[in-house]
Amino acid sequence: MKKLFAAVALFFGLAANAQEGGSVVPSIDPNAPEMKFETEVVDFGTVKFDANGVREFKIKNTGKSPLTISNVQGQCGCTATTIDGKPGWPQEPILPGKSASIKVKYDTKRPGPFEKNVTITSNAKEPSKVVKIKGVVEAAPATPAAPVDAK
Repeated sequence: MKKLFAAVALFFGLAANAQEGGSVVPSIDPNAPEMKFETEVVDFGTVKFDANGVREFKIKNTGKSPLTISNVQGQCGCTATTIDGKPGWPQEPILPGKSASIKVKYDTKRPGPFEKNVTITSNAKEPSKVVKIKGVVEAAPATPAAPVDAK
């Protein structure tokens, strides 16, 4: 009987302990920076084959402390966040109330419609933010036929 009582007590003790370990909600810093985007979707519209594929997302820090962007990552290899060998996002903190831009480049040698995600990682209240680029790249221009030798 003692063993049964000990087993029941152990079971209820473990069950109570499991309930106490529920989800932990992280505290959000009320002074944390916040990213406000002019637009979360940059529409390229229709662009010519091999045209300039660089566009910008304009952001403003509407929080109470400096905003630091630690990484910007394109969805695939056709979307670059490094422009001319340099990161396309500000390397210095964006002060409260100040604005900056994040540059993204799409490979316009890929004809057809596209819609790609870009993930921005920062120290903002929302530490990971996904924005989009979309558009249509026209087909490559036809190459002129080689002249036929008339003999």
